Amino acid sequence: MATELSSGAISSILEAVPGIATVLRSPIADAIVNLSRAASGLIPFDPRDAHEMLRYAVRRGLIRSDEGDRVAAEIESAAKVLRSAARAAARAPGAAKKKAAHKPARHAHKAHHTKAKKK
Repeated sequence: MATELSSGAISSILEAVPGIATVLRSPIADAIVNLSRAASGLIPFDPRDAHEMLRYAVRRGLIRSDEGDRVAAEIESAAKVLRSAARAAARAPGAAKKKAAHKPARHAHKAHHTKAKKK
């Protein structure tokens, strides 16, 4: 016989067993979170998240299969361009200089705090 669990009981189980929430979490929920973070620039864009959203939309009848396929192809094409650009930027002379140029600003910030404390 099956027993129904209340939402409170489910919450208690999820809190009691570390890591189970991530295992039971919906892939679409992960895709929504990841795409939101990528859109705001917090993390890099991952085409797999967009594909998950498209599959969900097709399964739910929100978009037609042919539209899902078309958008998926556009995403893959754009992702290839982004990967190529990232590789080219990493190989370009001066790429290490650009990274190093960011560090002095951090030290200047610390110097600013030091000057403020001396006053």
